[in-house]
Amino acid sequence: MADSGDTDESLDRTFMALADPVRRQLIARLSRGSATVNELAEPFPISTQAVSKHIQVLEQAGLVTRTRDAQRRPVHLNPARLEAMTSWIDQYRLVKESQFRNLDAVLARDTDTTPGRTSGPDTPRSRS
Repeated sequence: MADSGDTDESLDRTFMALADPVRRQLIARLSRGSATVNELAEPFPISTQAVSKHIQVLEQAGLVTRTRDAQRRPVHLNPARLEAMTSWIDQYRLVKESQFRNLDAVLARDTDTTPGRTSGPDTPRSRS
């Protein structure tokens, strides 16, 4: 398989970070725009400190970044990291799609549309 340019360790950190439902919800919220830790913690029944720890995991995975804006430290989604994950997944998706297209071509070729003849599991077919 082609190398996506991403290290296994980096992919491991990213997928492990997204294995937690709270972190996935944080990513979903950040996809709508940057937010502070307090804003991100509002919908969760967990402490702000717990949300902050989740954000640290997402930062270590490269999925989010933080900046300083006066007294605020907004958290931002890193779309480049999500794109790297998508590229890695697409390698395998494209292989599977190619296999399905080949299967479709074989099935279309083997379907005999000649009147009076049927093609099926009980009908012997010639292989080319």
